[in-house]
Amino acid sequence: MIFIFVTVFIDLLGVGILIPITPFIVRQFNTDALTVAMLSASYSLFQFAAAPLLGWLSDRYGRRPVLLLSLFGTAIGYFVFGAAGALWLLFLARIIDGITGGNISIAQAFIADVTPPQDRSKAFGLIGAAFGLGFIIGPALGGALSNISLSAPAYFAGALALANVALGYFILPESLPLEQRIREPFTWAKVNPASALWDALKRPNLTALLFALFGFNFAFSGLQNNFSLFTLERFDWGPNQNAILFSFVGVVGVIMQAAIVRRLVPRFGDRRLAVFGMGLQAVTYALIAFIPQAWMLFPVLGALSVGNSLTTPTLTSMVSNQVSHQEQGSILGVTQSLNALTRVFGPLWAGLVFDTIGIGAPYWTGAIFIAIALALVIGSKPATPIVQGAPARSAVGIQVAGK
Repeated sequence: MIFIFVTVFIDLLGVGILIPITPFIVRQFNTDALTVAMLSASYSLFQFAAAPLLGWLSDRYGRRPVLLLSLFGTAIGYFVFGAAGALWLLFLARIIDGITGGNISIAQAFIADVTPPQDRSKAFGLIGAAFGLGFIIGPALGGALSNISLSAPAYFAGALALANVALGYFILPESLPLEQRIREPFTWAKVNPASALWDALKRPNLTALLFALFGFNFAFSGLQNNFSLFTLERFDWGPNQNAILFSFVGVVGVIMQAAIVRRLVPRFGDRRLAVFGMGLQAVTYALIAFIPQAWMLFPVLGALSVGNSLTTPTLTSMVSNQVSHQEQGSILGVTQSLNALTRVFGPLWAGLVFDTIGIGAPYWTGAIFIAIALALVIGSKPATPIVQGAPARSAVGIQVAGK
């Protein structure tokens, strides 16, 4: 768990470095919000196509080699992004990273391999904590490096990703034993993202949860992609101010997922925490849309980070607990594809309504999408987790709150 935490942290540190400066890089070539959204969407569209294949490969050949391949592709993408002298090269960089960008779903499958169902929310919280740490350090680094040049953060992120490959090669063990790997021969039908997603949606115990994941991440991806433009237009903020705010959000996320969520799960269960987290986020998204003063962003986004920290690991755990060990890579690859779709359409939606309706539109519409996701989770039937292909009882899921 320590090894996977360090690996994910370094990877997400690179992501955090680019977040506050990407809109300013794009504005060298095009100034509308939709172009920034399309850049993010290009990464996510190719990730959607490739994630089921990476998940299947990790189920067949193990998590370690596929994770290292993903990290190497990320490094190449960052270097191309930093060297880009034209808009099409920025898109090429994101496409390269998207094709190999199965880092998080494979890390989640790794965690599912080594933890029992009742402990997975706490374990998935480690990924959230790594994400938060990346947001504490990454944006601050990105803001500082942007004073050298707008390309410097991308080169630094690429170097970090290469260091991550080396670190993983030497210290990351394999988590999936040979006897637990799938043996079926490869077919394109197994890795077709549309058919894999459709098959998952047809499973009664997963349908509502997957649609809820889509709604929740649809809103969040729009905020993540669009927020620097929002603060630029409303408060005339640049990379440094955004870096401070993102770092604050990261601190809240780390505290929540590293120290608090793991204590709340045994008491309240995944389902109740997911419901509360989404309710809190729906309120904070609506507040962002109409916020009048810049300082108010700190308490509002702090509350949003609390809600996100409660929702992300619990919903992921609820999905993971419905399938056997042999399916962890595949089903978490499907959720990665689903999340990739949200990062295609969420930023496009946010950019479109930002340009056509108003700068607050991505956030009040985001509140509506999260409210729909909340209703789906509330209306879903608690289900019994599956372990090794057979039903198993979970103290967290059944005795406390129900999944």
